[in-house]
Amino acid sequence: MYFEYGEKEIEYLKSRDKLLGAAIDRIGPITRSTDSDLFSSVIHHIIGQQISTSAQATIWQRLCDRLTTINAETVCALELNELQKLGMSFRKAEYIKDFSEKVKTKEFDIEALNHLSDAEVIKALSALKGIGVWTAEMIMIFCMQRPDIVSFGDLAILRGMRMLYRHREIDPVKFKKYAKRYSPYGTVASMYLWSIAGGAVPELADPAPKKKKGKKLSGK
Repeated sequence: MYFEYGEKEIEYLKSRDKLLGAAIDRIGPITRSTDSDLFSSVIHHIIGQQISTSAQATIWQRLCDRLTTINAETVCALELNELQKLGMSFRKAEYIKDFSEKVKTKEFDIEALNHLSDAEVIKALSALKGIGVWTAEMIMIFCMQRPDIVSFGDLAILRGMRMLYRHREIDPVKFKKYAKRYSPYGTVASMYLWSIAGGAVPELADPAPKKKKGKKLSGK
């Protein structure tokens, strides 16, 4: 299953932003996999925080092999140390157990997220342990397929903006200007910014100033 978009979204973005439009023509269609199950998506994204994509995939596969079916009941049945042994940190295991318990006891109504606005979804998910705004936004993109998500907390999106618009930095004012320009199809713009950040348009380099190496202090 992939994030769904088509000519309507592409033509709108091209009409609103010539630089982005030219990049879209260069890059062509983008396919990004999505997960239709909210519960497993939350766990998947908790696992993936601050680790590589390959490490996330390895731990996720171990969890799938261990449980077969991933839901609140099966995750709650696992001991904390069993979760940790799959390769995640103790803290992440705690977050996953806490989330699963809240869903199981209906303290957290996960299905209700589908009926909330973007801002309300972020507020609800961010109230859970281990989930911040960025993680909530990624869940909204890669599970809920919300159409207008551009994350200021995503370093690759900021890098893509710097490269596309030739800015040394993207401050909140610049970011809001571009996000407003992309609306209501910000998520599709995000996918192209990720692609740009990954080198899909080779002549676009990151104009951000390189960090200077600090002076090495001599030891006694």
